[in-house]
Amino acid sequence: SVCFASFWEIFMASILVLNGPNLNLLGRREPHLYGTMTLDDIEQRVRTQANASRVAIDWLQTNHEGVMIDHIHSVLDQPPSGIIINPGAWTHSSVAIRDALSAIECPFVEVHLTNIHSREPFRAHSYFSDQALAVIAGCGAFGYEFAMITLLANLNQG
Repeated sequence: SVCFASFWEIFMASILVLNGPNLNLLGRREPHLYGTMTLDDIEQRVRTQANASRVAIDWLQTNHEGVMIDHIHSVLDQPPSGIIINPGAWTHSSVAIRDALSAIECPFVEVHLTNIHSREPFRAHSYFSDQALAVIAGCGAFGYEFAMITLLANLNQG
């Protein structure tokens, strides 16, 4: 059974989950828009889903663009199987994070808790969507789970 376990560890898919600014305030910030779940609640749900699917998760939330970019750079030589990113406000402003993601050869899914197209006009533009495997918006916390399903389905097709 030790050999079997190490076989799965070697070939286990890995997903990097990136969360941008202010997402640490979920559950407290504008609950009428973002709901009452905290980011910790969402992380637990994603980790439960990942464990059931034999997927390793690397989770990051930061309010600092440079920290996000450095973390993306840190996986350049050993890219994950896929990335789930909720760039938050950086969706509409960060060419730097877009460029960092484009340097990594793995698919990513862009997630937004709200429907960015039904909000203020400036939120409708994303610097990530044209490079994303998929964009999931307006599904609340379930968007992360849908993103995981999308990435796993993509991996199984390849």
